[in-house]
Amino acid sequence: MIIYGVAALAACHLAGVILGDLLGSLLGVQSNVGGVGFAMLLLIVASDWLRRTGRLPALSEQGILFWSAMYIPIVVAMAAQQNVVAALAGGPVAIIAGVGATLACVALVPVVARIGGQDEPLPPLMAQEA
Repeated sequence: MIIYGVAALAACHLAGVILGDLLGSLLGVQSNVGGVGFAMLLLIVASDWLRRTGRLPALSEQGILFWSAMYIPIVVAMAAQQNVVAALAGGPVAIIAGVGATLACVALVPVVARIGGQDEPLPPLMAQEA
């Protein structure tokens, strides 16, 4: 059922919020740090595990796929609530963190690209393309 996919998403969201709150407490910040990101990572890992073990029915997968597609608008809405001006006025740490994260991502692109190795190209979809 589709509702089970939504229930899996809700469970992952609750776990992500708890992890984000714990991380915020450990860092001394009275805020949720990365809760939505943790939730989506948990959802990806859980749905992949359920799919590989054959425990994820197609209808439940549709519920997960629907809410996964809603992830970007939700994150944009949450980011709009952040006080970016206050963060930038508080010091250069926000700029340094943003630039550092961007540089780390750019540097890791070749590393991630090499993980899968070289495979055969996919066959054509139709006989006419061959």
